[in-house]
Parts: sequence; structure tokens; C-alpha cells
Amino acid sequence: MFTPERPVGPAPTFLQSIKSIICASWLNLLLVCIPVSWVLHFVLKDQDTIVFVFSFLAIIPLAKLLAFATDELSMRVGQTLAGLLNATLGNAVELIVAIIALVKCELDVVQSSLIGSILSNLLLVLGMCFFAGGLRFSEQGFGAVATQLNSSLLTLSVIAVLLPAAFQMNVTTTTDPDSAQDILKISHGVALILLFIYASYLFFQLYSHATLYADEGVQPSTRYPQRNNGSDVEQSVTKEEEAEIPQMSLYTTIALLAIVTVLVAVTAEWLVDSINGLVEGGKISKEFVALILLPIAGNAAEHVTAVTVSVKDKLTLSLGVAVGSSIQIALFVIPFIVILAWILGKPLTLLFDPYQSITLFLAVLTVNYCVQDGKSNWLEGMILMCLYLIIAVTFWYYPGNSAGAITCT
Repeated sequence: MFTPERPVGPAPTFLQSIKSIICASWLNLLLVCIPVSWVLHFVLKDQDTIVFVFSFLAIIPLAKLLAFATDELSMRVGQTLAGLLNATLGNAVELIVAIIALVKCELDVVQSSLIGSILSNLLLVLGMCFFAGGLRFSEQGFGAVATQLNSSLLTLSVIAVLLPAAFQMNVTTTTDPDSAQDILKISHGVALILLFIYASYLFFQLYSHATLYADEGVQPSTRYPQRNNGSDVEQSVTKEEEAEIPQMSLYTTIALLAIVTVLVAVTAEWLVDSINGLVEGGKISKEFVALILLPIAGNAAEHVTAVTVSVKDKLTLSLGVAVGSSIQIALFVIPFIVILAWILGKPLTLLFDPYQSITLFLAVLTVNYCVQDGKSNWLEGMILMCLYLIIAVTFWYYPGNSAGAITCT
């Protein structure tokens, strides 16, 4: 069912595939940081700064390899499914971290890290994609209809987050002594509905309306005018002429994706543990770590993948990674964690910090304006990135608000 947008050349042998992996980037030199970070995690129990540095450096080459494997996979299955797979693999890190924090009753960390992941994908990753692609192309086209549908899903997820906050503002413990438990029950019901919506979204994207997410009918990207005998020539880019030559076989690509995802998840776990030590010094707040630093580290693979393919004029894949990952967090990971907390007896609700909820709403609103015309340029990318920087600055000073939270035991 899933066919590539361009013809694909013959697959290389296993040895050629291994050579391509080794020579994929000079960043592979940093792979030595992986065993170093693991050893430091177990040996240096109270040196969190050193563990953090090496864990962060270890994630960088892993992110590059994940981007390399995803780009190879997109040749065979098409950009829609490749984007979905990459978003799923990338969100495995956030899911693992959220489950660990949930078991430890760090409910504020669970909520903040998931909201931060959505903000990071929507503003930082998507902004970098638009900006990087805009440096090479004057305008890049993408499927406006599919993107607007995705924006509607994100808006729905924001509503699901805002309604419990509105409920709490209008129903106090004076008028309803069981208001906290009511919010918990509301969260359980809404989470089940969101999971149903996500399942419907997958069926819509992969089967009933798969053509909406293909590159067919998308406006061709336009290169910058070039000087040619004193006249400006505007060149449009077509994507179907030449065959793409894969650098890895299909089985090697799948194996690399699986191995790198596991390594990223484990290394990111050491990174999270080391960040907790940094917070104890008082120089940086827990809110900033959970909302800004943790999502950047967890989304490193998606950052590299999305930006790399946007420069190659595969903006559909970039959107599948950035926006698709945000939808997965909002409609699958968050409700899944709420249901898992319900099973484990942890009082995790959809009542997020009010300031975080408002920030998420404004971010989704800004992204909707940027993608509504089905085209992108470098200025739109800069707008999204600058908005993320503004949010990061405000959260640096924001102490957090846990009002209305239920005690976790």
C-alpha cells in the first residue's frame, strides 16, 4: 500500500550497509561517549554535571544515526509512513521517561515534560525545518489540507487540557467538596475519548485518506532567483525525475532504527537522572528542566531528522515528524499515561499548570497561522523559533503552580 515518491535503486550488500553507517557522519566519533556516560552513571553517583555532559554528547550521534535510518526508510515506504514511524520511535523516549516519573510519583514532571515536548516539536523543530529549508528554497510546499486537519487535532487536544482548568476555576471545594475527584474522573473519561480519536486519526492517515498525506498535488518548491545573463530566473523543483540510491538494505535500516532507539532511550534515562541532581543546586528550576531541557534532549533525534530532510526538500516528512510527533504526544502519550496512572492508582489528571496550558494554546494558534497557506519560508521558521525562545525565557523565571493537584502516594 505504501509506495515511495521516487524510484528506488538497488539495495547495497550488508557490508556496504555497515560501511555507510560508519561513514554516515563525523559525529559518529562521539559514539564513544555512550559507554563513557553509562559507566559514569554507575560509578559517579554524585557528579551529575559530568554525567549530564557525556549523556548529552552521546545522544547527538545517536540522533544523527536515527535521522540517517529514517531518511533511508522513507525511500521505501513513502514519507507519510516514515514520518509516523520516526515520530513513534522518537516519542518512545518521552514515554519511557514519563512512565518512570509516574512510578516515582513525580506527577508535575510528567505533565511538564509532555507539554514541553509538544512545544519543542511545534515551535523549535518545525521552526528549524522551515528556516533550514528556507535557506535553500524561496518557498517550500506541503499538503495544506492534511496540515489543517492536524492543526484541528492539536486544537482539540488543547481544549482537552483547558477544560479541566476551567472546571476547577468555576467549581471550588466550597461548592463541591469532591471537585478534585471529579476532575480525576473527567480526566479518565476524556483520556479514553482522546485515545479513540488517535486510533481514528491513524486509520484516516494510513488508509481511508492516505492520498491527502502524499506529495501529490503539493505546490512545488521554488528556488531563489539566480543570475543568468543579467536576468533573474526562478526555478521550481520537481521531485520525481531521478531514482534515489539507498545506502543501506531494508533489513539493516530496520535493525539500525531499533538499536539506536533503544540506545537513545537508555542514554536519555541517565540524562534525566543527572538533571535531577542539577536541580538540587538551586541554580535552575525544576520547571525549566522539565519543560525546556528534558524535551530538547528527548527530541534530539527528531530535531536532526526533521531538519535534515527539510533541506532535502522533503517537507512532508518533516511535518510528519514535527507535527505528527506533537499529535502523538497530545492524543496518545498523554491520555495513555493518564490511563496507566489510573491502573497504577496514581492521581494523574489532565489539569495542567494554567500557565503551561495557556502557553500551549498560544503555540498551537501561532502554528495554525503559519501553515494555513500550505507554503513555508525562512521567516516563518524564525518566528516559530523566536516564540520558543520567548517561552524559554519566561519559564526560566516561572516557579510553577501545583494548585489543585492531588497528593500522590
